[in-house]
Parts: sequence; structure tokens; C-alpha cells
Amino acid sequence: MNFIDEMNHNNALIVGASQGIGLGFVKKLLQNDRINKIYATYRQPEAACELIDLADKYSNRLTCLVVDITDELQIAEAIQKIRTQINQLHLVINCVGLLHEGDLQPEKSLRQINPENLLRYFQVNSIGAVLLAKHLLPLFRHNDTAVFATISAKLASIGDNKLGGWYGYRASKTALNMFMRNVAIEYGRTCPNAIVVTLHPGTTDTSLSRPFQRNVAADKLFSVERTVTQLLAVIEKLNKGDSGQFFSWDGSKLPW
Repeated sequence: MNFIDEMNHNNALIVGASQGIGLGFVKKLLQNDRINKIYATYRQPEAACELIDLADKYSNRLTCLVVDITDELQIAEAIQKIRTQINQLHLVINCVGLLHEGDLQPEKSLRQINPENLLRYFQVNSIGAVLLAKHLLPLFRHNDTAVFATISAKLASIGDNKLGGWYGYRASKTALNMFMRNVAIEYGRTCPNAIVVTLHPGTTDTSLSRPFQRNVAADKLFSVERTVTQLLAVIEKLNKGDSGQFFSWDGSKLPW
């Protein structure tokens, strides 16, 4: 029995749900009758057509919100809107992540280090998540078990780093892990039933990984559906002692 099955009126929030893993989570959660309300955020409507269509189809359960998580005001406004409708969240998954966009590409050497790009990586991959944690706190202050999971990456592991490169992405995801470890400690005092974790999804066939899939073995390149199923299986096995930890898609703990 997992925490989703224990209750009949779970409320979920998927941040970064316009495509890829985030959209996959929305689709999967819509299949679960125990999930009462699902909130899903997107940044650009032109990239969120499928999500918006789902919201039209499931208007009684799925609500879409426009949120750029680099903008604290947008985060605050979206969460305030959620709080006018519900007073508890049981599952929050932050799927927002940046690896490449336009001229911003992972650095192969120090020659390619660019301070503006580094700041962009940190704004999206690190700071956005801790701003979410700041504003979500009231919705986790309840007596039911809840999970706040953020998608990280094995590349964030300092102990596992044998190849170097990808400075901004690696460092911003490492910072994410530290932020969420801190959040787990504070949440442990203020909303002790909330479990805070970061998750490595494996290499998933999405637009984020597509330019870098050439050397990935076929059995190590996961479909979105497989990734979502695997990560939900990890989430469903979590207990309070796991808060503040960094898990891989198979449930194993990753080194910091």
C-alpha cells in the first residue's frame, strides 16, 4: 500500500508539464481515480498544446497555470490560485530543467564558460525549485503523507563525476540537490509529513536529451512512459526517513 492508494482525495501539482516527463506524469495521474485535482504548469502556450487539450477534456480534474519558475511573482500567483481551490497538496513533482536552448549548449571545456549561460542554468535548474519550496510550504502543512520531488540528474553527483564537462548543467543540478536537502530539513520541522527528494530519471527520449542520445545504449534510453512509471514506483515506496535523499530511477540512492 503506497501513500497515493491510502487516500481517496489526493491533489497533485506537476511543474513543467507542457511536454516530456512532466506531460507524461499528467497523463499517468489522470488515469488514477484516487487523484482528485491535478494542477499543471507551463511556460509557453505554443509548446503546451497537448496539455491544454487535456485540460479541456478533463476540465473537472486538470487545471493549467502559466508559470515561469525564474519569476517568483508568477510562482506566488499560481500557488495562491491553487490555495483558493484546495488547502492540501499530496504530490508535487518539479520537472523543469534546462540543458540547452538556442546558443546555450553544454560546455565541453573551460574555453566555453560564459557567465550569462551559467546564471541561466542556475536560475532554471536550481533557484526555481527552492522558490517553489518557499511558496508551497502552506499546502504541505497537513497530517497526510506528501511528496515533493524534483527531477535532478546523475550528472549532479560529485562523487560519480569521472568525465568532467557540462559545467553549468552539472553545477546547477548539484546546487539543486543541496537546496532540496536544506528544504527537507526545514520541512521536517514545519511540515513533517512532507518527504522531499531529488530524482534521476535516466536518459529519457525527450527534446532535452535528443541532441545527446547518439552514444546511449538502446536499453538505457527510456520512453517517457517508462520513465514516469519507474519514477512513480520510486515515489510510492518513499518513507519519512528518505526525505532529503537523491534517488535514481531504479530506487537506488545516488552519491552526493
